[in-house]
Amino acid sequence: MADQPHQTIIDQCRLNSAKAQMQLYNLYCQAMFVIANRYVNDSFLAEDVMQEAFIKAFKNIKSYRNEVPFGAWLKKIVINQSIDALKKKKLELISMNEETLRVVDDEDWKVDSTITVNDIKSAMEDIKEKYRLVLSLYLFEGYDHEEISQILGISSNTSRTHLLRGKRILKEKLKSTSYAARY
Repeated sequence: MADQPHQTIIDQCRLNSAKAQMQLYNLYCQAMFVIANRYVNDSFLAEDVMQEAFIKAFKNIKSYRNEVPFGAWLKKIVINQSIDALKKKKLELISMNEETLRVVDDEDWKVDSTITVNDIKSAMEDIKEKYRLVLSLYLFEGYDHEEISQILGISSNTSRTHLLRGKRILKEKLKSTSYAARY
């Protein structure tokens, strides 16, 4: 992969330079906070998650091999740290054994053209965490059901079910938002 835009700072971080670590933190902290907050939906917890993710990143920066952009590598750490924090909060993910639903792959994601990404993010804030997590990983991060199942420790069928249910709930919330905006 081509040189990273902040390769010099990354190299200095590998040498445990506190100044370089602070520079790298300042470059990425806002974006990583937004990602953490999207998952944990609590700004105080998101701040903690972000701090822990940076600590983990700095401890493991020697394992970073420039195969992906640094921001993508760090983002994965933040997402995993967010999910770990949710698990610590006793997040219960219902297994497929407890749900007897037929899984239907519904690829229809059309929404009213007046609805923005921010409207979608706002509507997602009130959705149950198990659905919001799968929606976020699928829609915003681009993970497939197999990857989501590994990240969350659920079956890929449960991932599909949660995505389907989350999408239905999200569409209903967006419908009411869209109608309210028109009148």
